[in-house]
Amino acid sequence: MTRIKRGVMSHKRRKNVLRRAKGFENGKKNKFIRAKEHLMHAGVYAFRDRRAKKRTMRALWLIRLNAAVREYGISYSRFINAAKNAKIDIDRKVLSDLALNNPEIFAKIVEKAKTQIKQ
Repeated sequence: MTRIKRGVMSHKRRKNVLRRAKGFENGKKNKFIRAKEHLMHAGVYAFRDRRAKKRTMRALWLIRLNAAVREYGISYSRFINAAKNAKIDIDRKVLSDLALNNPEIFAKIVEKAKTQIKQ
């Protein structure tokens, strides 16, 4: 049986790991074992935070909406309920964007929703 030397593939694997670890601090960028371990954790954090980003963005939209509708003398929860009753089918992301970038259009939406508020 012929002998197989595996140095080329090992070197390639280590080089790829260190290339992906470029920019890490201390020994995590140039020591293979530490770099490999840190890359595994980085992958876990990336997977987790792709989902967490969606939660934080929704929270940001709600905070912006609450601040925007309070200028019109109404709370966020009452506004959302009134918007549903007024059959305004615009999601919170778009409403937040309107409140930030097009306040005159948002004011019309709030006024239409205010007609549906039950005292």
